[in-house]
Amino acid sequence: MDQDLTVIRAGHLLDVEAGEMLEDRAVIVRGERIEAVVPFGDGVPSAATTIDLSGHTVLPGLIDCHAHLIGEPESGHGYAVLVTRTAAQEAFSGVRNARATITAGFTTVRDVGTFRALVDCALRDAIEAGDVEGPRMLCAGAYVTCSGGGGDVTGLAPDVDAVVPIDLRFGVANSVDEVRRRVRAILHGGADFIKVIATGAVLTEGTVPGAPEFSEAEIRAAVEEASLYGTFVAAHAHGAEGIKRAVRAGVRSIEHGSLMDDEAIEMMAAAGTYLVADVYFGDWIEEEGTRAGWSKDVLRKNRETTDAQRQGFAKAVKAGVKLAYGTDSGGYPHAWVGKQFAYQVRHGQTPLEAIQTATTNAADLLGWADRVGAVKPGLFADLIAVPGDPTQDVALLESVPFVMKGGRVVKQT
Repeated sequence: MDQDLTVIRAGHLLDVEAGEMLEDRAVIVRGERIEAVVPFGDGVPSAATTIDLSGHTVLPGLIDCHAHLIGEPESGHGYAVLVTRTAAQEAFSGVRNARATITAGFTTVRDVGTFRALVDCALRDAIEAGDVEGPRMLCAGAYVTCSGGGGDVTGLAPDVDAVVPIDLRFGVANSVDEVRRRVRAILHGGADFIKVIATGAVLTEGTVPGAPEFSEAEIRAAVEEASLYGTFVAAHAHGAEGIKRAVRAGVRSIEHGSLMDDEAIEMMAAAGTYLVADVYFGDWIEEEGTRAGWSKDVLRKNRETTDAQRQGFAKAVKAGVKLAYGTDSGGYPHAWVGKQFAYQVRHGQTPLEAIQTATTNAADLLGWADRVGAVKPGLFADLIAVPGDPTQDVALLESVPFVMKGGRVVKQT
């Protein structure tokens, strides 16, 4: 028996690149990578350990391009409460959240920021070292935001403002030069890419989602500085003007896009800018927020953006905008990250197209198409399996019974 060799027998294998369902395939895994994909019985090594998934559909491990693994779920009352928790507490919450994410079938995430700067990078490194169970992580490190903006800690009394820990405001910048300095500091601290808060936010008290918070020149400074380090910028942008500034500045992705107009959609399509829209999250905020007595300001802003975002998403699908799967997990339970597939189908995509946003499209957005996002030789053996056909019933991805990451079985029920 070759201990380094595993064969996955897939009753059905979804080729997400070709959009085809293949019958009775063997995925041959050597170590942590896929060595070959062949018809079962056609050259399958007899010395390998075989995992029989002949009653399942096998597909690539899923990718969430807008995750927040660090910290506790949203309180619904802004972020001033963060001063009551240490960075260590936030990190240990991240350990729990990472485990919930990978067991939900998401073997890779783009973590788009934490108020406690660089704690996400520490979690990433612990996962890579094998000390913590979790997905592969591409990390933003901290938010680049203006003072009092969507990524700042607001809601504090003016006379305690000065005692906020530095890592809660690590990315605050108020000029082109300050943006460049903060981008460098975040990347030097270990971040993989940069997250710019281009407009106000739904969950940050006092900010206005439709209002731009950085000039085009400031966003371009972030893009230029990041490019010097061989990486890119993701822009949190709800309002149409903020989206347009970010697209013109050259960001790689627009996050949320809730109040996009037709011109913004056309600009994203023409520029090849990805849209990562969390089209499920608004329902969670409405339901949980109402039940738990969240801030009236937060609930109002959520109602003003949720339906508009879904309408814009449907238009973006028709316009051919590049789309990648992103949930804003952390705002709601990480175990629920598969719930958004059905919402994307409801708002204009086929089940296959929705799955591609969390596989091939997502891998392209991350710049990791040579590592993840498909089942083919040379890529990491990140695989999931579900009973039935997710291209007919995408809700199957809400409960994933088999997960493999890097050739190692993480979950099998």
